[in-house]
Amino acid sequence: MTDTQLREPATGSDAPPPGGSDLPPDGGSGGGAPRLGWRGGARFVWTQLTSMRTALVLLFALALAAVPGSLIPQRAVSPVRVSDFIRDNPTLGPLYDRVGLFNVFTSPWFSAIYLLLFVSLVGCIVPRVGVYARALRARPPRTPRNLGRLPAYARAAVDAEADLLDRAAAELRRRRYRVDVRDDGTVAAERGYLREAGNLLFHVSLLFVLLGVALASLYGFRGSSVVIVGQGFANNLTQYDDLQAGARFDENDLHPFSVVVKSFDVAFETGPVQRGAARLFRAEVEVTDAPGDAPRAETLEVNKPLEVDGTTVHLIGHGYAPRVTIKDGDGNTAFSGPVPFLPQDGQFTSAGAIKAPDARPERLAFEGFFLPTAVTSGGAAPTSGFPDALNPALFLNGWYGPPKVETGEPENVYSLDTAGLTEMVDGEGKPFRMALQEGQTIELPDGRGTITMDGWDRWVKLQVGDSPGVGISLAAIAAAVLGLCLSLFVRPRRVWVRLGERSAGGRLLEVGGLDRADARGGLTEDVDELAQVLAGRLPEPEPDPPDASPGPPDDEPSDDTPRRKQ
Repeated sequence: MTDTQLREPATGSDAPPPGGSDLPPDGGSGGGAPRLGWRGGARFVWTQLTSMRTALVLLFALALAAVPGSLIPQRAVSPVRVSDFIRDNPTLGPLYDRVGLFNVFTSPWFSAIYLLLFVSLVGCIVPRVGVYARALRARPPRTPRNLGRLPAYARAAVDAEADLLDRAAAELRRRRYRVDVRDDGTVAAERGYLREAGNLLFHVSLLFVLLGVALASLYGFRGSSVVIVGQGFANNLTQYDDLQAGARFDENDLHPFSVVVKSFDVAFETGPVQRGAARLFRAEVEVTDAPGDAPRAETLEVNKPLEVDGTTVHLIGHGYAPRVTIKDGDGNTAFSGPVPFLPQDGQFTSAGAIKAPDARPERLAFEGFFLPTAVTSGGAAPTSGFPDALNPALFLNGWYGPPKVETGEPENVYSLDTAGLTEMVDGEGKPFRMALQEGQTIELPDGRGTITMDGWDRWVKLQVGDSPGVGISLAAIAAAVLGLCLSLFVRPRRVWVRLGERSAGGRLLEVGGLDRADARGGLTEDVDELAQVLAGRLPEPEPDPPDASPGPPDDEPSDDTPRRKQ
């Protein structure tokens, strides 16, 4: 039979209304649970949100939500890869785009988790700060009635000394306890307050880490630009090859400095061991902090960035830029200058494209490779045998097509879109391939013009950025580590000393101890040692240990000193 079947039927005024529940309709008194109401519901939600369990769940959810940002291409970092992904995955691509997987860190659902975690930490920390402040002002807890029930306990028979409690208080203070001598003939002591301070410091630091990340995400920016040696970079939007910026970033926040790359020194290992390994990358630059200021010379190296008005300039790459001159079929110079090619391997085999859209009567374009140390053997394709420019050569295929109307739409300068173009062929109908060395000129088939390799330059890639919250995050991480160390290594402990009633052998001294953290070793030994010191069986420490005379030897333990109650 169930509990309901065992109940006696209600009679009189206690009987529920026919066909109704035994709870009163207003949810008030009468044996039923009261209704929460909107205030009670809000209080319940707030209590759940600010619990440590919820904060840990949100922290785990934030880490989990960041996983797609590292596995799926992000539009802010690589818009080309995002476009390719959508093109190659016609089903998943639009779905990912709809739910924000291409913009994970700025998506509404990621921001919601981030803000909830922020609110949860604030709601968790603020009450604990108040509790901790009250605990610092409070007296140590009163002495328990039965010290023998504590995890660590020792007792000893002592002579009747009026100052025994004062000695106990002095000894506990020497051991960094906060002491309270009570009127009932006991001493209460407590230490380890820095443990909770460490916990609070750790949680507050997490809050500032989130704040620093938020500031960097909202107001920070990072961009890169390829600069030919001998040319310069001005800090404005038109000079960047790519730029990633926060939601609150404003182009007016860019400091108007400029950097001119005067020279770039590079050296590679030429010996048999690690041949071709990088040994030196150093750029001599001239920095102008603001228009009208006098330029200053600086040296830019890998892992040694420049700081200009709070903006950091890093040297993150380098390569080769062959200088070419293209003349069209009318004999006019359609293009002349250096063209950056991108390294493809450790030997700096570099790929790139050369475009002459103003050539007439047909526009011209070329794509191919620049080899700093060209090596050819038989019919094999040429390769680069060393990363330094010992035997530079340019290998190209040519394309031509009708003039194209300029639309202003940006395009990749390192690759060639051959749509609307026709590949050049030789007299046998095979693709026309060119191999040029410095100073060499080749005539294009069918009178379409000439191309000359005038030489080569080096280029460097500069990364320019500002993350206003990085300093806050780094300081917060250091503080979090300190707080974690305090919470792990500080031992919160309570000790009580009681002087019992007089007896024929003196008075009974009781010492009890309690660890407030997880079980740790040393509590029983510390309590025993304190009892022995107060009973005079161990020498008390002197103010000047080098000059102190040795104390009396330890007595043999008797039947009643010390005895430990487990």
